[in-house]
Amino acid sequence: MLHENLTPLLAVGVLVALWLIYLRTNDRALTQVTSRVQDISPKRWTTKDFEQVSQKLSSSPVSLQDHLPLKTGRRYIVTGGSGFLGGWIIRHLLERGESPKYIRNIDIRPSNRRDFTSGPASEVAFFPVDLTDAEQVKAAFSAPWPKVGHDQPASEITVFHTAAIIRFYERHPSLVPLSAKVNIDGTRNVIDAALAVGASVLISTSSTSVAQHASRLLLWPWEKEPARFVQVVSDDSVLPKRVEEFMTVYSYTKLEGEKLVKEADKRIGSTGKAMHTGTLRPGSAIYGPAADLFEYFIQEQGTPTFFGNMVQNMLYVENCSQAHLCYEQRLIEFIQDGKNPDIGGQAFTVTDPGQAPRWTDIYAALKHFNDGKFTYTSLSPTALLMVSHLVERYYLARHLLRSSKAPLLSFIGRMLPGLAGNLLNLQPSTFHLALLHALVDDSRARLSPEKGGLGYAGMYTSLEGVCRCCDEYKRNGSLRMSGSKLGFGHGK
Repeated sequence: MLHENLTPLLAVGVLVALWLIYLRTNDRALTQVTSRVQDISPKRWTTKDFEQVSQKLSSSPVSLQDHLPLKTGRRYIVTGGSGFLGGWIIRHLLERGESPKYIRNIDIRPSNRRDFTSGPASEVAFFPVDLTDAEQVKAAFSAPWPKVGHDQPASEITVFHTAAIIRFYERHPSLVPLSAKVNIDGTRNVIDAALAVGASVLISTSSTSVAQHASRLLLWPWEKEPARFVQVVSDDSVLPKRVEEFMTVYSYTKLEGEKLVKEADKRIGSTGKAMHTGTLRPGSAIYGPAADLFEYFIQEQGTPTFFGNMVQNMLYVENCSQAHLCYEQRLIEFIQDGKNPDIGGQAFTVTDPGQAPRWTDIYAALKHFNDGKFTYTSLSPTALLMVSHLVERYYLARHLLRSSKAPLLSFIGRMLPGLAGNLLNLQPSTFHLALLHALVDDSRARLSPEKGGLGYAGMYTSLEGVCRCCDEYKRNGSLRMSGSKLGFGHGK
């Protein structure tokens, strides 16, 4: 009798033990640093590195005038100018001498940056626009500009298209329309409006995630690591094709947007002149003052993490802005004299100069630059990944019910509570992006213009960028007057 009572408990105990063994084995596979990655990124950041970088940036600040292309006197339209990257592009345009009267911010809401409340940035015209509405976009693009001198012709127009909707937590094909309405249809509307006003240059922002392939992270016990565990993204990378091959539907829609930008190169606009286009793929996460990334960490003085060992290239926002201005300059030079190779319609990958860091390097830097007020807690990626599949099933079920044509099913879907915050982010796509050694090769962008490159160099290494983030926050707080907490370190 006692034996019979113990049998179920024994079976449960065995299952729990096997599950714990699997968690440990799978965690080890997902968090390992392979020899290939170790060879690419052999040096870890140290206290000495932190002290040297802090001293360097304090005693010899980077001069923007030495790194940004010269003032052009053109008119500028920046979609997403209230956002993170778009705001920095506007700031760099002003700092190199462009007139705020000839810069236009096209976004769904006004900027909430502190540095845009006074000075030249406060004079930049804001046009509230929903990019999915073609007529709104055309009206904002074609609105009258301030008059120039009586005998002076209106200057040429450059468009920086940075606006996007970043639903990185979604991967199911049924969710594509939620991202496509901005990232594909919105891009099409921007291109049409740019042609309608005779813009001669259009630079669009994409992502290196368009070249990253999804993988399976719950491994069989005999598998040593996930397929495509180490991915090196370059301009020559073989791109995914079907939605299911991408890590997230966001990446799929950004690649479709890239195709539209490429097709628009050399199309004739309203002035009878060709518009020259190009795309930049920042790699991987863009970070810096005014972004969720790192500000969330600093505010909370710590973070849970499941990807501390991952080696990933990053892109400091001012480097990203510089790359956009470099691409614009190369296209202008081609329009003017055509001496260098034609790089219109192409996509260039860009990242910070120097070695790609591990996330534990970044955590160590955050702790040092914030006077020790930062800690991180390592969590089991496998356990969280299992939970994420359950969260995704609920998320998909709610979406499918809400979009059902059957009144009863639609009603049930509307009654189900939505997900928000870290729970919304806790879906498999987040893990595909995070549990990956994501390395970026931007050697083509660094080529000289004579060799078909952008002449991009990057003003700051990743360590210098992290130092600047912490220093800015310590001195002035967030650049944003209000902000959101996305968690897991995934900013926008």
